[in-house]
Amino acid sequence: MEVALFIPCYIDQFYPHVGKATLELLEKLGCKVTYPMDQTCCGQPMANSGFERDTEGTTRQFLETFKGFDYIVAPSGSCVLHIKEHQPEMGDLIETQKEVQSKIFELSEFLTDVLKVGTIKGSFPHRIGFHSSCHGQRGLRLSSSSELNETPFSKAMDLFAGIEDLEVVNLTRKDECCGFGGTFAVSEEALSVQMGKDRLSDHLEHQVEIICGGDTSCLMHLQGIAERTHKPVKFMHLAEILNQAIS
Repeated sequence: MEVALFIPCYIDQFYPHVGKATLELLEKLGCKVTYPMDQTCCGQPMANSGFERDTEGTTRQFLETFKGFDYIVAPSGSCVLHIKEHQPEMGDLIETQKEVQSKIFELSEFLTDVLKVGTIKGSFPHRIGFHSSCHGQRGLRLSSSSELNETPFSKAMDLFAGIEDLEVVNLTRKDECCGFGGTFAVSEEALSVQMGKDRLSDHLEHQVEIICGGDTSCLMHLQGIAERTHKPVKFMHLAEILNQAIS
């Protein structure tokens, strides 16, 4: 299958190593991966600020860039959810838009639901805490939500299950928001920071070595708080851990 790699802005600008890890991981699992050079921002920041209709330009660019691939994969649940559910409807490209929306996947979702890898085989001898980002968890349904009183599930945990020496701690409030929320972190700075401190403290109280997640935006928010308060914890994206485990 021919897979197009979509790399969101945060990763492109601040965490390019996450994009590289995603590429290497997909290739190790047998995918033919292409990085379309004409890709730009998907438009999520504007949409989150209430200007969804003003993202028509980025939407058109995304559809034209990615329409010819079998699948589109991104290491970001929030950007994938925006493309699937929050793009403005493009009348002249509606069929293309529906097709693209049906074949774009967040990384862990693609590995479990499309490639059906089951679990990653390898070793990663570290104690980690996993942060479930809201868009991935409650929008894409990458894991269960405690407020729904449903049978627990997690695509990330399924992938982690076969990795030797990896210890994933059971957090007290495992699906609580970190407070980032895109432009929410700017418009409601104090509340955003306090929510981040609460989320970070849960990981630290469980003595995790690494905080892992599927969205670099949330990890960046938590990492910033940790560094400013001199907390001894590392941060890694899901793609990095999976890639290192099987290297």
